[in-house]
Amino acid sequence: MKRQLIGMACGGMAALALLTGCSDAPAEPSHDRTASPAASAGQAEAPQSSKAVVAEQVKTALEDRLSPDEQRFGSGTGSPCSTSSAVMFTATCGSAAEAAGADASFALEQIERHEGFATLRSVAEKLRTAVTRYQHLGCADHPTGATTRHACLEPAALIAQGFPDLRGGANLGLRGA
Repeated sequence: MKRQLIGMACGGMAALALLTGCSDAPAEPSHDRTASPAASAGQAEAPQSSKAVVAEQVKTALEDRLSPDEQRFGSGTGSPCSTSSAVMFTATCGSAAEAAGADASFALEQIERHEGFATLRSVAEKLRTAVTRYQHLGCADHPTGATTRHACLEPAALIAQGFPDLRGGANLGLRGA
């Protein structure tokens, strides 16, 4: 019985050593394929590329601008410009449209002199076009004509989704898209 307990204790200690990475054997160098040569040599990682820094700055500036507007007006089905919203043809949606258009213009200003940002650029341009069309059609002024009301649906839907789409474009900018 005593020998069994000693054997179990030794076996348990050996298992613990394996689990914690302890052993009597000398440590071998790691051959981790994900480590960079600089990291393997004990050097500090290289600083972020200028494109990554710009992308992060754009995302931060845009987020600072989008969040208050999205909290104020909502987005998607929670937006006053949602095609299912009872206030889509009112000044409430008109105000949301103005904010979305201003945020789209701001995004374009932020990326104006920089490469990349194809998705953010495309989203912002489409959103500005939708806002212009919504305003040009007089969608916020209770249009009564069926043709006009129908024509307001597409730009209103784009406006309702504008804040999340701009945010998504900024996030893709961080990945180089």
